[in-house]
Amino acid sequence: MVITELDDITIQRIETPEEVARWRAAFTGAYQTIFSGFPYFERFYPSEAEGVYRKLTSTPNQITLIATRGESSVVGFGVGIPLRYHSAVAQELDGLVPIRHAFYLAELGVLPEYRGRRVGRTLVRERLRLIDRGTFSHVLLRVSTNNTPSSEMYRAMGFEDMGVYMDVNAMRTNGRVSSDRRFFMSRVLSQVDLED
Repeated sequence: MVITELDDITIQRIETPEEVARWRAAFTGAYQTIFSGFPYFERFYPSEAEGVYRKLTSTPNQITLIATRGESSVVGFGVGIPLRYHSAVAQELDGLVPIRHAFYLAELGVLPEYRGRRVGRTLVRERLRLIDRGTFSHVLLRVSTNNTPSSEMYRAMGFEDMGVYMDVNAMRTNGRVSSDRRFFMSRVLSQVDLED
């Protein structure tokens, strides 16, 4: 389903099994490309990126948005899930937010050549708009301590640093496994301005 348009980019919501299947390969390629660059430099094999896609798109109450150009190209994506379905993050934040009423913005990525065109901001804003406020009171995410542009965007959208950090181990593009420090940001949904 088309959500909105930005010049030559269309933001779509993936909901049906047919849509999930149709965009699987394009999402997988975009995921690998985006996370192989700054600030993550992570190596994902196609099967791993596809596994992330399958897991997220099969999570109950998920919101999966893709930014597309043309009929088959994914230039960005944003996925959100209820926090309770991401056990490692939920465990880290237990006691700090109401786990059953928190929505987690799990993934956001935009190909480098499409950054600076409000694609990422639109993917965040549209996911916020689609969250069921009857069920969820808080929204949160984590961002690399090395990713100043993303954290600045989230701050401008009203997210605040929770003062909680998590180290994430990943295979890097150089073949080594190393840790990336990420910090959590949150926002109360009732305070979300849908015009952000």
